[in-house]
Amino acid sequence: MGDNWQRYSRQILFQPIGLEGQKKLSNSKAVIVGMGALGTVIASHLVRSGVGCVRIIDRDLVELSNLQRQTLYDEEDAANSLPKVVAAKRKLNKINFSVAVEAIISDVNLDNAEDLLTGFDIILDGTDNFQTRYLINDVAVKHNIPWVHGAAVSSRGMFSVIIPRKTPCYRCLFPTIPTGLGETCDTVGVLSPLTDIIGSFQAMEAIKLLVGSNPTSNLEQIDIWYNSSLQMDLTKGRSPECPTCGNGQYDFLDRSSNQQIGYTTLCGRDTVHINPKNRQEINMKEQAERLKKSGKVNGNPYLIRFSPDNEITLIVFKDGRVLVHGTDDIVKAKSYYAKYIGS
Repeated sequence: MGDNWQRYSRQILFQPIGLEGQKKLSNSKAVIVGMGALGTVIASHLVRSGVGCVRIIDRDLVELSNLQRQTLYDEEDAANSLPKVVAAKRKLNKINFSVAVEAIISDVNLDNAEDLLTGFDIILDGTDNFQTRYLINDVAVKHNIPWVHGAAVSSRGMFSVIIPRKTPCYRCLFPTIPTGLGETCDTVGVLSPLTDIIGSFQAMEAIKLLVGSNPTSNLEQIDIWYNSSLQMDLTKGRSPECPTCGNGQYDFLDRSSNQQIGYTTLCGRDTVHINPKNRQEINMKEQAERLKKSGKVNGNPYLIRFSPDNEITLIVFKDGRVLVHGTDDIVKAKSYYAKYIGS
């Protein structure tokens, strides 16, 4: 066994992987969308396990509030406001320089998703919003790439493996995007052990797929505070009526689809207008109460004015539209929208 294989000796001793499985890993390529809490855990495991090429994609910078759960970052990264993928690549290269880590600072959207996510053996979900997950699902189904979904908020998490044309796709499982303000880590918090657990499960399922083993056929759900778990068998969950995997309709890659969210910079106003095409009325009282946990809130029956910090103010309208005051940067506005609106 060569020096590089010696690095993986304890993994090779595990019979379902063995030397042949390790060789498969070294010849594999994985892409991770989002380098927050889940993404950092996934990336660490894949790089330590010897996956040959790992592309990491994220649009955000390291902040102090990330350090409680985003395990590849430290206080120096936050003080220097490093892009997450830059800080992550530095750490990952120190862990295993034989793995090719490709860091891309980008917002994954319908214009670039196919370029960024195709050509890989597997896609891993480290995102924090539904819109991007549906976009990943469209790319994965269209190009026949398996992907591993994961989500974690508060003390609850879930994960599942989606193999196009074999398992239900994400849109089979969740036919419509939840409307209104959803729970996010920035509104209800999240526990660090939870993201470690869910990210580790995602990495494990990816490794199973890459070595040719069978991944879980369940949607796995856990709550680590109340010590509960639930397994939902997905083997018969494919929907022949699913627009994506049933009819080959890729709405989240289609600019004309009513599933899209429009982002428009308002000239001269330092404001971005976020406009979901598929609008539904939201409960203003409930949303105001939820947002009060994360910043200053005031308003009236028609809108909520929410300020999470001294720089940005979000105006949330009853029909779901949002104005992000304080920036003309669409990527930055999308980041705030994902953090606090949660879709």
